[in-house]
Amino acid sequence: MTFSRKQRVLRTRVFELHNPKCANISELARAMGISRSQLYRVRQGKRHINQGFIVGAVKAFPGHKLDDLFYVAKEGG
Repeated sequence: MTFSRKQRVLRTRVFELHNPKCANISELARAMGISRSQLYRVRQGKRHINQGFIVGAVKAFPGHKLDDLFYVAKEGG
């Protein structure tokens, strides 16, 4: 079975992960090296995850694997 790109979307778990150095969204954005507005838009589902977000998540959560930080879900779900 083949799925089109529009049927699947990359989601993140960075908002659920506990990281003492990232107590709020501003600190998380700083740790990831991205803007607070970009992080907020991803959280709200108004922006897709891009390469910069992925690199930033790995930087902010060095002890986690990509599978810990991201997952693929059905779009709209």
